[in-house]
Amino acid sequence: MPRPWIRVTTENGVTHLTLDRPEALGALTPDMRDQLIASLTEASADPGVRVVVLGGTGRGFCAGADLRGGAVGGERVAGDVARTLRLGAQRLIGAVLDCEKPVVAAVNGTAAGLGAHLAFACDLVLAAESARFIEVFVRRGLVPDGGGAYLLPRLIGPQRAKELMFFGDALTAADAVRLGLVNRVLPDGELGRTTAEWAARLAVAPTRALALTKQLVNASLDTDRPTAFAAEAAAQEINMTTEDAREGLTSFTERREPTYRGR
Repeated sequence: MPRPWIRVTTENGVTHLTLDRPEALGALTPDMRDQLIASLTEASADPGVRVVVLGGTGRGFCAGADLRGGAVGGERVAGDVARTLRLGAQRLIGAVLDCEKPVVAAVNGTAAGLGAHLAFACDLVLAAESARFIEVFVRRGLVPDGGGAYLLPRLIGPQRAKELMFFGDALTAADAVRLGLVNRVLPDGELGRTTAEWAARLAVAPTRALALTKQLVNASLDTDRPTAFAAEAAAQEINMTTEDAREGLTSFTERREPTYRGR
């Protein structure tokens, strides 16, 4: 039996989704992409999961979509490409953005094309010093897909986004943190430890409050102030019905550390 290209493990409320295809720098086949979508959807709905960590093995986090095996060339029927993107790359990025649990990217190496956008869609991004982010599409004569033209301008502004997409130069981890694309850059040997520390902190946080916070922040750049304020009030109303909100307020009045259970 061949080894699975995506390893899924869950322990102490943390689900790890590890792209284990080092010989291809984690390039995503359609089956891998669909498995990631399914795993993210399951983690979102599972009360036993409180945080998701995306990572890779070897020298690559994810080199993007695997363009071999008939993905390039051949006769095309009008609508095929758009349909493939809607059901494939765009659905994957949507699964990350819509996941009701915090999603942390641990970028261990090359993140190119769809792989870069997969990292940028995550709520928090940790990168090893050896990590590289590449908007590789222009090198192949392609338009950026997988939500790139949506994500990048919101993260770093339109001019910097165009610079990355027009030239396709490799962006170092140091430059990525300077631009605001990643949260922390770490020595390669410390990436796993810091990722585990962040995941452990998130796994004992008030899970529903984090889900509502993520929803508010993700929607904030696509709406006006009155709508954003109304959404904020509604989210707080919903959150105040949770056990964790009651625990947070009770622990404050009792001057003790809260114990959140994710509900």
